[in-house]
Amino acid sequence: MLPSAGVYYFPWEINSSVPEGEVLRTFGRLCCYDLARSEAVLTAQHHSTQYRVCVGTKFVEPFQAQLGSLYMVLGEVEHREGEGPVVKARILTCVEGMNVPLLERAIQEQRKYFNERQERMGKSTS
Repeated sequence: MLPSAGVYYFPWEINSSVPEGEVLRTFGRLCCYDLARSEAVLTAQHHSTQYRVCVGTKFVEPFQAQLGSLYMVLGEVEHREGEGPVVKARILTCVEGMNVPLLERAIQEQRKYFNERQERMGKSTS
């Protein structure tokens, strides 16, 4: 069975306010991978701040980790005691060469569309 499509989150939006079990998509550069712990860390720059997203890789191993390459992940959020959120990857894909600013703009446009559609649906039911 395939996981649900998941909502796009920017790496800087993934924090303790994301609900446990939420299916999401995000992206970042693979900066480290620990096969023994089945964990990877993706990083992304936003303005002058570097953000880190911890990714559990247990369900996607073995995979050919390419440090420094851009990855996209689809998975569920798990909150771990004393650590912060971890995305339990169901799909982890290397997307090196992808145009990140264009992806960010597309995510913003998609959110805008969904919000407008939700408003129209809300008006039509009232």
